[in-house]
Amino acid sequence: MQAPVVHESGRGSALEVRYPTLIVGGGTAGISLAARLRNAGRDGIAIVEPSDTHYYQPAWTLVGAGILPATETARPEASVIPRGVTWIQSRVAAIEPNANAVVLEDGRRIEYDELIVAPGLQLNWDAVDGLTDTLGANGVSSNYAYELAPKTWEYIRNFKGGRAIFTFPAGPIKCAGAPQKIMYLAADYFRKHGIKAEVVYASATPAIFGVKHYQAPLDKVIERYGIKTMFGHNLVAVDGAKREATFEMLDDPEKKRVTLSFDMIHVVPPQSAPDFIRNNALLAASDGPTKGYLRVDPATLQNPDYPNIFAIGDASSTPNSKTGAAIRAQAPVLVQNLLARAASKALPAKYNGYASCPLVTGYGKLILAEFDYDGNPTPSIPLIDTAKERWSMYMLKRHGLPWMYWNLMLKGKA
Repeated sequence: MQAPVVHESGRGSALEVRYPTLIVGGGTAGISLAARLRNAGRDGIAIVEPSDTHYYQPAWTLVGAGILPATETARPEASVIPRGVTWIQSRVAAIEPNANAVVLEDGRRIEYDELIVAPGLQLNWDAVDGLTDTLGANGVSSNYAYELAPKTWEYIRNFKGGRAIFTFPAGPIKCAGAPQKIMYLAADYFRKHGIKAEVVYASATPAIFGVKHYQAPLDKVIERYGIKTMFGHNLVAVDGAKREATFEMLDDPEKKRVTLSFDMIHVVPPQSAPDFIRNNALLAASDGPTKGYLRVDPATLQNPDYPNIFAIGDASSTPNSKTGAAIRAQAPVLVQNLLARAASKALPAKYNGYASCPLVTGYGKLILAEFDYDGNPTPSIPLIDTAKERWSMYMLKRHGLPWMYWNLMLKGKA
C-alpha cells in the first residue's frame, strides 16, 4: 500500500491527512495488531489513542486482592507504540465510513484507506444511580478502574465482618470472569483471617458462568465459601451514605426491585461500545445481544457493508467472551485477512470465537476456562484438566501471562 500522503511521526499534528492503515485504539487490540502488521512489513500505520498510559488490566484483580501493586500494571503509552507507527494522541468523535474518514474531538479529520476499530469498551458508571458519587468511599469500589483497584484491597483487608456484595451488570463486559474472581479472593481472605462475612454475588446473568463445562467446578467453589448467589439481579442504584444497593429483578415481569445493605461492595459498571460506534447507524449492529457494537462478520472480522473496515477486540459485534486471549486469537486472523485484501484475494482466515478466562478461585488457586463460539472447551495445554483448581495455573496468571503480555503479545510475537 502507498505511504501516507502527509504525516509527522510522534503524537500527531494538524498536518495529518491520510493513512493507508488507521487503527482506532491503542489498547491491547490496537497495539498487538499494529505490531503484527509491522512485523509483516506493513508501513503507513497510525494509531489514534488519547491515553498517556497503557494498562495491563487483567492484573487489576490481583491488585484488588493485595497480591501486587497497581504500578506494576502500567507503562507509558509511548513505550508500547511499535516502531514506525504514528501515534495520534487524541480521541475519536465520529467515524464517517462513506468518506473514509475519522473525526477527532479537536475537529481534525483523518482519512484512511483501511480502518481497524479497536477502542475497547466504554464504562458507563453513570448508568447506576448514585454510583459516581460514592466510588472509592463508603465501602464502594471497583477493580475496573486503575485508581480504584487499590481501594478494593483497602476495603478487603480492613473488613471487620458483615455483608460483602459483588455485582455483575446486564450486557456484555470485558473480562466477564473478573466480577467473581475478586469475590473468591475476598472470601478466601475472610476465611483465612477468621472474619465472619456474608458474601453475596448479585449478578444479572442466569448462572455463575456461561459455559456449562465450567459451571460445576465453580459451583463447588461457591459452596466451599458459602457464597449466596442472586442471579437475574441487575444493580441499578447505590446509596453510599446509607450503604444500600438496589437491584432490579430481571426475571420478574414487573421488574421488581430489592435493596440490600452492605458493609462493602465491589461494583462492575455497565459497559458498551463507545458512543462514536453505538450512535453510528451505518456501522453499529441494530438488534440482538450485540446491538450498538461495530458490526462485523464473526469469522473474518470485516464489516459487511464497508469492506475496508474491520474490528478487533471488545467493541466488535463478535459474540465471544471479551478477553485479552480473544484478542490474541483474533489478531493473526485479522492480519492474514488484511494482507489478503491488499493483494485482492479472498479473506482466508477465520476466527472461531476462542476466548480464555483465568478464573482465580482463591490465593494460589485457578481454573483456566477456554472455549469457542459454541461453548466447546478448547484447551491449549495438553494432558492437563484446567477445569480443576490448580496452583500451576495461578502462577501462570500471576507471573507468566503478564510477562507474555508485555514482551510477546504487544510486540506481535504471540
